[in-house]
Amino acid sequence: MGRNGNHERHGITGRSQDSHVSYDSHPLLFPRGDYRTLHSYRKSALIYDFTYRFCRRFLAKGDRTIDQMVQAARSGKQNLVEGSKAAATSREMEIKLTNVARASLAELLEDFKDFLAVRDLREWSKDEPEAHRIRRLGAQDPLPAETFKKIVESGSAGVVANTAICLIHQANFLIDRQVQRLVREFLENGGLRERMTMARLEARRRKRGWEEGES
Repeated sequence: MGRNGNHERHGITGRSQDSHVSYDSHPLLFPRGDYRTLHSYRKSALIYDFTYRFCRRFLAKGDRTIDQMVQAARSGKQNLVEGSKAAATSREMEIKLTNVARASLAELLEDFKDFLAVRDLREWSKDEPEAHRIRRLGAQDPLPAETFKKIVESGSAGVVANTAICLIHQANFLIDRQVQRLVREFLENGGLRERMTMARLEARRRKRGWEEGES
């Protein structure tokens, strides 16, 4: 899952020469995550590549579904990037963009399900051996990109669409957990405005203490 707690903590810290006030105890900015370390992002990036190749192979040129599916896959990936970049200054925006990524993948999931349905192709149940195999491949770290490339370029339409469905379910599970964590952190730590208020109050308290000590 996302940032893993290992990333450098960025804050605005310093000491005023005039007031001798330290801001170290209330770093204003949250850690900025590296989206490339997020399992949800890496899975979404794989889904984007898989979807692009799927559309090129199985959908007719000029089919409007191609643009819809590729854009939904791209949105799932890119909104995780933007959310990660927004993390330092706005936890609310990070949550919002992560939810947009989730909604985009939900839309893409329906497109793959529709592809199967209108062609009378069977959707795998979660307990079938084929589904178990794809889930095991999708759970590997790093993801076996070449294996999935071979599936999308040589598998039957039913196998490829079902593989995409399995991958999207895994990505959605990861994003759901990511949102739950972000909401929990927001409730515990607040947003930037709350942190700025705390920093200002502490600065004033320390300044008063310094002035009283000087008098």
